Amino acid sequence: MRRLTSAAALLACLAPLLVTAPAEAAPARRIDYAAWDAPAQLRSGTLDAVRVGAGRLRLETGADLGRWTSPWTRPGFAATRLIASWSARTPGDSRIRVEVRGRSGTTRSSWDTLASWAAGDRFTRRTTYSGQADDLGSVNVDTWVAPGGVTAYRLRVTLVRAAGQARSPSVDSIGAMTSLLPDTSDVTTSRPGVARGVVLDVPRYSQMVHRGHYPRYGGGGEAWCSPTSTSMVLGYYDALPPASAYSWVPEGHVDPWVDHAARMTFDYDYDGAGNWPFNTAYAASLAGQAFVTRLRSLREAERFVAAGIPLVASIAFGPGELSGAPISSTAGHLLVIVGFTDAGDVVVNDPAAATRAGVRRTYDRGEFEDAWIPASGGTVYVIRDDAHPLPANSPGNW
Repeated sequence: MRRLTSAAALLACLAPLLVTAPAEAAPARRIDYAAWDAPAQLRSGTLDAVRVGAGRLRLETGADLGRWTSPWTRPGFAATRLIASWSARTPGDSRIRVEVRGRSGTTRSSWDTLASWAAGDRFTRRTTYSGQADDLGSVNVDTWVAPGGVTAYRLRVTLVRAAGQARSPSVDSIGAMTSLLPDTSDVTTSRPGVARGVVLDVPRYSQMVHRGHYPRYGGGGEAWCSPTSTSMVLGYYDALPPASAYSWVPEGHVDPWVDHAARMTFDYDYDGAGNWPFNTAYAASLAGQAFVTRLRSLREAERFVAAGIPLVASIAFGPGELSGAPISSTAGHLLVIVGFTDAGDVVVNDPAAATRAGVRRTYDRGEFEDAWIPASGGTVYVIRDDAHPLPANSPGNW
């Protein structure tokens, strides 16, 4: 296991709001990310009718259903939130199911289903399962919520294929971010760090030019901030899907790969394209690696930008709280952190702009942290390719 020290719908593009502590008070913001991705790490779990081959979990020959279960994992604190991430392939009529089980003292929760997922939608409507409340936790779209805290957890992945199908679903990696965030909305603006003056050349796409597109996938416009942001990062890595993947989009649609991303990230229970791990699972299939985590301040975000990795960040703000934003307020929004000015203010690609020309924005550092840290706990999508390794010496959240 790789130890990396460290939501229901408010809008169609965001999971629930959380609160947190001062950005500089790192010890008070407990965040951990753990993942199983190398062959030895995958073999550390319990394998039932699955095997590890070529670095991936696959069904045993002749099996149409198999399970992998992680070891009990301790984040080092009583976690109240867990968000799983995965990278998988689901050829033909196949899918995966992701579940979590928690432990507090001698009490163990039931297995709660986080997602039934497939890369496409011909055979499986990918979905989450809000509810499932038991004695320790419940599911809120893409987030497992444990109000009393759990000191350990296990993940379980079930691989399923249609009877008689030769091709197996496969899982390259599975991981989870756990957190325990202080109950305060006070944020102390962080000091500028290593990425002052660095701005990454991330392409600019507007979600608003898709207004009215495909109501069955959320209808574009304000509902598509997440797939639009994810697509901008994929474009940065030259990892957008091939034209054949979105040939179903009519000619004349601007940036048709965004329509495709909305379809491939759509959560049929949540009824939106803003599911955090559905977006990273889609991105991982194209760029190589992606997961959801939380950061403690923009100083940590700067380390990613300095490493050439833009971040999709989840924010929320009221009227007058984010100067220069293309929208006056939002209960939930996704955008891309692409860099920092010499003074340390945040340069973003904000897909809420009416056109591509207005997507690039600069936001005051303090205002941005106030909109990001209390709203989502500092949630980001980390999407990268092999040419961009993670920043060294992680404090545990990557």
